[in-house]
Amino acid sequence: MVIVDKSRVYRLEVRCCDCPNAMSPDIQMPKTVFTFRVLDDFLLDSLECGTSAINYYSKLQQMTSSMFPHLVPDRYRELMRVARQWRQLKTMKWHGFGHRSDNPSTGELALFCPACPQPGINVLLSEDGSLDDWKYTRSFVMDGNFKAEHLHPIKPFDEVWLSDGLRFMVGKDRYKMHLAEAADMVEKSSCNNHRAVNQANAARHKLESTGIGGVACAQHGCFVPHSMVDFQKGKRQINMDYTLCEASQHNMEGITRAVTFYDINCQYNKHFRVRVDRSRFLEMAQQLTIIPGIGLWHVHGHQDSCYVQYASNFIEGIGRIDGEIMETLWARLNLISSAAWGMTLCRKYKLARNGISESGKAFDRLDEAAPAHLKTEWLARERIAQSSRLNDPAVMDEYEINIKKAPSKKEIELRLLEEGNAHNAAPSRRSVATWISMGLAIEEAQIALLIEVQRIGRRSTETQRLDIAHQHDRLQGQIDGFTRSALTHLGEGFDADDEPDNLNVDILDDLDDDLADFTEISHTWTNSPELTVIPLPLNLGDLIPLEMSLHEGQANDALHNLQIYLCNKAILFRTTVRQAKSQALKTRAWSQVTSVIYTKTRKQMMKLEPGQDQLQKYKPLLCEQLKISTAVGDPNARGQ
Repeated sequence: MVIVDKSRVYRLEVRCCDCPNAMSPDIQMPKTVFTFRVLDDFLLDSLECGTSAINYYSKLQQMTSSMFPHLVPDRYRELMRVARQWRQLKTMKWHGFGHRSDNPSTGELALFCPACPQPGINVLLSEDGSLDDWKYTRSFVMDGNFKAEHLHPIKPFDEVWLSDGLRFMVGKDRYKMHLAEAADMVEKSSCNNHRAVNQANAARHKLESTGIGGVACAQHGCFVPHSMVDFQKGKRQINMDYTLCEASQHNMEGITRAVTFYDINCQYNKHFRVRVDRSRFLEMAQQLTIIPGIGLWHVHGHQDSCYVQYASNFIEGIGRIDGEIMETLWARLNLISSAAWGMTLCRKYKLARNGISESGKAFDRLDEAAPAHLKTEWLARERIAQSSRLNDPAVMDEYEINIKKAPSKKEIELRLLEEGNAHNAAPSRRSVATWISMGLAIEEAQIALLIEVQRIGRRSTETQRLDIAHQHDRLQGQIDGFTRSALTHLGEGFDADDEPDNLNVDILDDLDDDLADFTEISHTWTNSPELTVIPLPLNLGDLIPLEMSLHEGQANDALHNLQIYLCNKAILFRTTVRQAKSQALKTRAWSQVTSVIYTKTRKQMMKLEPGQDQLQKYKPLLCEQLKISTAVGDPNARGQ
């Protein structure tokens, strides 16, 4: 008899029992036996060290005969078979089926999270058989792992399933029937081109399984029994539908509310209930309400509207969920980091503990500043949004930042034109708003060209000089046309043939170079239309009210564009330097142009004797106001 032990492989002679009632020799004495010690040791090595059966048995052969290991009996295949049987027997024993005649049901050979609410295990139902919705909400996170691949078996008819559907993987027969019947809808993502959606049908024909997907509790990171499935292509909806429905039935009696976190929930959740109703194999408790969410870590890659509609910050009673806890579970399965799970929970606990005080102070500051009638109105609007979010996630846009934008120059120009037509103004006055607006646009083009000339300096290439010459030519043509039409709006007192004055260069105080050096550079060009003063009413003393209104619109546009540039700057700070360098230079250049436009516009408004409200609204632009913190680009930062 060959006896395989933890220490070595033995050959022993054994006598059969010859008693009258003894079993037959083939039952008494198999050719090979394995000790409990070697089976326990192999399972431990396989779990912690990732040791394969072939390598483990090769070690035993070396321990038996280091000089002639090939002469040691080969029991590699027998080890694989017996080790599976041994693991199954121990699992049955651990879960209370070691001495019972009944067979376990689906998922009964696996343990779920001890901290999540499980009626009859760690939570008692009330007399009416229900639980408090908010307090006993079950939170799930869904994800897939494409490193857990599986090839097609060479002899599928020899495959033996010892625990089909009894642990974490779903039962194969019912799952296959679901896949065969369910309609696989191929849809393009409507939100930032999610890879998981758009590559869901990328098949790999050499693999029986391209990966696995499943559900775990979002707070503590424990897989839900009987909720893991194989992928045949990518993360298709028909796969994830089955795993979510199975998870929603595990120890859920009396629980009426569950929140699911999935990185593509904005797309996945659209027709989830429709798919469940159409399938014979998808079942969910009728009283269970499922609220879709997206973890804080994933929601940054989505459209802006997805943040308030799906981020955990706006789901009542759920807390801050990053949605990344499944990655720590895959890490253990992939043998990447055995300590990632514990480290993650400790880190989250410390962040949450520190965040309680910071968030409380930020909320208190906001609460003290908000008027009482507004707080009452906000609470009512919040209740409506939360109660309607399941049928229409767009109602959560109630939480979006709602800033009333100041009227732009185009809006003011349109209003002035409509007022002129309504009052039957003379033809010379009817289009004066458009004429003044054209003049302001020319002044903006002058400023941009001035800064471009300053940037390239005296040491310019032929290509740069040619580009500047083209811009000079276009700008001069616009100035000539504007000056000729001035006679229509300014009357006979204006002579279009007068030699134009040079631009009052006090608007260039904010430029980096010395002012005298800059004007010297500009005069090196044969034609410098950017230094020409165009005949606006401010410079000629007429039509001042119209110009004041349009200057307000111009200032509003400049401030709005500055906000956009500064937001882009904050986002660029969060990317790598190599990716952001060219974009950062463009952002800096345009923010400089815009800040000079605002400064010039404000100075012209001051000459028009503005009112007190205008003085309060349009203040001088300071250098420190053009700096920004990277925290502004993170909507999840505490206190935002």
